[in-house]
Amino acid sequence: MRAIAGRLTLMIAVIVSGLSVAGCTSRPAVDERFVQAFNQPYQLDAGDKLRIIVFGQENLTNSYKVDDGGALAMPLIGSVAARGHTAKQLEGVITSRLAAKYLRDPHVSVEVEEYRPFFVLGEVNSAGQFPYVSDMTGETAVAIAGGFSPRAKKDMILVTRKVDGVVVSQQVPINYPILPGDTVQVQERWF
Repeated sequence: MRAIAGRLTLMIAVIVSGLSVAGCTSRPAVDERFVQAFNQPYQLDAGDKLRIIVFGQENLTNSYKVDDGGALAMPLIGSVAARGHTAKQLEGVITSRLAAKYLRDPHVSVEVEEYRPFFVLGEVNSAGQFPYVSDMTGETAVAIAGGFSPRAKKDMILVTRKVDGVVVSQQVPINYPILPGDTVQVQERWF
């Protein structure tokens, strides 16, 4: 009888400890490539609206939108590739193109007037494309998309972003920072 009671106690202890360990799942580590997007200067892409100032040249100073091909069209110099460049790099490209044929010692300033939109999909009340707001987190993105649906998993989101031309997806906590162009997916909870 004592042998049976001892085995039963041992089996219960093993089951309880197994269930305890199963409930202690950790959150996945964030991929280093995913995090490096925060350590790099902002790279321009389709949907960004830029304010380009060519000092002393009012006919060239204007707001320009980066098109789906990653370029913008300016008077005199035509199409200028912007995708993958920083604002500072684009200043250099425009300056050199203007200096090559049109202006003597041009001074150019490029700043982002509006960042490209971000997207929210999944278990939210109003999925879609939305304008980016500075210092945005997953919580802010969900709020802009009308909040969680009743079936939403509310502690984690799946964020997809392009880092150095490579699309990377990562499960992150809801308070994780969101960047322009990110796709935020709110998944369905299990129960």
